[in-house]
Amino acid sequence: MTPQRSALGAVLIASLAAVAALTLLPVGTGWAWGSPATELRWYATGLGSEATLLQLLGNLALLAVPAASAVLLRPSLARASRLTAVALAGGATIEVLQWLLPLGRVVSPLDAALNATGALAAGLLAAHAGRAGQAATRTGRASESCRPALG
Repeated sequence: MTPQRSALGAVLIASLAAVAALTLLPVGTGWAWGSPATELRWYATGLGSEATLLQLLGNLALLAVPAASAVLLRPSLARASRLTAVALAGGATIEVLQWLLPLGRVVSPLDAALNATGALAAGLLAAHAGRAGQAATRTGRASESCRPALG
């Protein structure tokens, strides 16, 4: 394994640990249902509120780093259909665990959808950046081989 892949693996593990800490540490007991209609209304009417924007951006960003590092580690995940399935599964898993475990959390299908949307966007951007970086590396190597020898 190359040092770059080892570093990406470490980033993936650390980011998943952070996601677990942010979403699965208890904040009380039991759970509450987050009605998608109520939450959509809350977001739509509260976009001028710092708290609402923080919640929205936090949900979109939650799985971004794990998704990006997973795509860079496993380029086959960069296919939109695969990445969508993995992103939806990740978001849904968090909400199911919050429902099954007595954590005092709000179980929200909308949170799962926002988590998956952010993961999908980050994964696709990472795939594009990875391909662009590989192309630049190949182009750089090709241009170096075309340079005349000095001396």
